[in-house]
Amino acid sequence: MDIDKELEKILDDPLLSISEKEAELFDIPTDMRKAMVAKNKADYVAQRKLCEDFEHYLPLFKQVHLDLKQGKRSLVKISKTINLQAGHYYVVDGQLLLLEAIGEKHQSSNFLPDGRTRCIYENGTESDILLQTLRKSVVGNGYAVTELQSESDSKFFTNVDLTEKDQVTGYIYVLRSLSKNPAISSQPNLYKIGFSTNSVEERIANAEHEPTYLMAPVEVVATYKVVNLHSQKFEDLVHQVLQAVQFHVTVINDEGLSHEPKEWFVVPLNVVDVIIKKIMDGSIVGYTYNPDMKCLEQRIMKKQSTFDTKDLKVLTLNIKKVYFDEIIAGRKKIEYREIKQTTLNKYTYIDEADGKRYLRRYNALRLFVGYHKDRESALVEVVDTKFSEGIIEYHLGAILEVVK
Repeated sequence: MDIDKELEKILDDPLLSISEKEAELFDIPTDMRKAMVAKNKADYVAQRKLCEDFEHYLPLFKQVHLDLKQGKRSLVKISKTINLQAGHYYVVDGQLLLLEAIGEKHQSSNFLPDGRTRCIYENGTESDILLQTLRKSVVGNGYAVTELQSESDSKFFTNVDLTEKDQVTGYIYVLRSLSKNPAISSQPNLYKIGFSTNSVEERIANAEHEPTYLMAPVEVVATYKVVNLHSQKFEDLVHQVLQAVQFHVTVINDEGLSHEPKEWFVVPLNVVDVIIKKIMDGSIVGYTYNPDMKCLEQRIMKKQSTFDTKDLKVLTLNIKKVYFDEIIAGRKKIEYREIKQTTLNKYTYIDEADGKRYLRRYNALRLFVGYHKDRESALVEVVDTKFSEGIIEYHLGAILEVVK
């Protein structure tokens, strides 16, 4: 088959021939065309360029990386409603940047502040990207870096620290394998993190004959005496945080049976120390390990509502951030809703006794900001409900609860 001839026959089909008048139906009006061009044409596109004074920022980036490895800072995902702040560090596509400054601000279409920025990147470049463009990148494929915080007080005790109520439950230990197996010896930052009720020396005395120690001698890297800690709870927390970097290997015991030890992890030693400290002070529940950045990442722990609403009739509504803030601040006292065909039954009902339609009465509004999973919400008292020309007015009273 000659493809070119077949296409020519199709395109020469008289059904495809149209008059000039008919062709005008497919034309875009001049005014609309101009609007489309104006919309698609960016007035300015931010470009990366060499940061001429980068020597002033290089030590800062090195220190932030060190702080991350030592647990003094961590990564955290941010929500769509969080504003970025000048002087803070962020990570986009695996690269650390400093939001050095924000220029003259104006309100963007989503009611958040916008403006040109000065961003310094750890690779020695800078950009004047728009604040909201940067925010979208951080939200979509990045992290915020927490501010510098003092290291948590660890709960590793000596005898003089103990009281009669405290119970020494054992020792946390960190081991390095001395195995000559290439699959093990070639793996950097490989450590076993375990818990023993006996002394660590007693526990590892027979290491070369135990699968849990990879059938090889081990070196004790660190030990910690702990109190009031259950071994299973400790092991569960370690596995929860370091699941992504658990080391998988099969070893053969003295009887020829295969085993897959579960307590070995590929993680830098200084991060191990931070994890153990956070387990002991209870703060580890808010963290996970980020293997790409080799540091801890804070998990967003969304606060749950604790207000008892069982005796209240509550109407749930979505609301824009700007109006939500006005209500919480007490400056907006009425929330309006238009009755449409699709919402008729939400706001009204038909009384079976007389067949007439009436407004549904609610005691409170549960207001949500947007639709994302970590959105803010508030429970607000309704003191009165009015209706006029298709619009319902919910007159607001006390703020019963705010969840952020």
